[in-house]
This record gives sequence, C-alpha cells and structure tokens, in this order.
Amino acid sequence: MSLAVILTRANIGIESPLVRVEAHLSNGLPCFTIVGLPEMAVRESRERVRSAILNARLEFPDKRITLNLAPAELPKSGGRYDLAIAVGILAASGQLPMAQLQSTEFLGELALSGEIRGVSAVLPAALAARQAGHAMIIPADNSAEAGLVRDVDCRTAVHLLDVIGHLAGRTPLLGVSPH
Repeated sequence: MSLAVILTRANIGIESPLVRVEAHLSNGLPCFTIVGLPEMAVRESRERVRSAILNARLEFPDKRITLNLAPAELPKSGGRYDLAIAVGILAASGQLPMAQLQSTEFLGELALSGEIRGVSAVLPAALAARQAGHAMIIPADNSAEAGLVRDVDCRTAVHLLDVIGHLAGRTPLLGVSPH
C-alpha cells in the first residue's frame, strides 16, 4: 500500500488535538515533502527520520514521499511527530502491518540512531487518547507522566526497532504502570 494514516497529538497549551500523519509514496524523482503548517523543527524531522530508519537497518523508500499533517490549519512544532512520521513511511512502503495503526497514537522524537527521545505534554495527550479510545506508544522517558492517566493502553519504547517489533507481533512493548 502506498498510503498510510498514522495518529499523533499536537500540543496547544493544555490541549492535545488529534493530528493525522498521512504518508503517501509515489513514483517519480525521490524527494521528501512535509505539508500541513509544519514549523522548522517539524520540517527538520525529514533528516532525523531518514537517518533513524537507515540506522535501524530498515529500508528508506527511494520514492517521492509526501507527508500531510492534518488538520492543516493547526500549527505543528517540535520533534513529537518524528515517530509517527517514521511509522507512516514504513507502513506506506509495506514494511509494517497496518492492522494496529488505526487505533494507536504515536509520540516521540527520533535520534539519528533510532532511539526515541521524550517529548513534552504527554499527560494531555494521554488524557485525549483515553477519551478517543486509542492506545499509545510513547518514549520510555515519558512513562511517569503517562502513568498519571488510568484506563489508557499506553506502551513505552526506547528505540524505533522496539516499535517495529511490537507492531509486527514479535516483541510486545511494556505497558505504563498507573501511579
């Protein structure tokens, strides 16, 4: 499949609105475009995501990649979208199964090595995910914050490969313990 839609959350004050990362791969000259009102740190995710995928020994598609962060009118800032973008590219290129992706939200900044770094405002994101009935995959560094929210299926990961293993059904991620 050349289209994948991945869920994540923005951070607007104390609110955490849903953002859909639409990843589309097509033939043509290889390029990587992000649209949907991304600020500079989000545009820079192209390099973080590309390096993380390659350093995890996964295939970065040699295609035209278009990412739409919807809704377009909502400003997007920071590295919190990196994990969702990487998962979207891997799913659109057929390297990940699509089954769990419709009801799971992804938050996390990627290091060039593929490690997943903590992000701010995970608490409002976890509250919003619970209200939407979605599961979450977040950085292990954010487990204490997410643990403040009960009744949400929240899993933690340290590396992009941990997320891939979980989504492929090989190695389940640890859940967050409620406080």
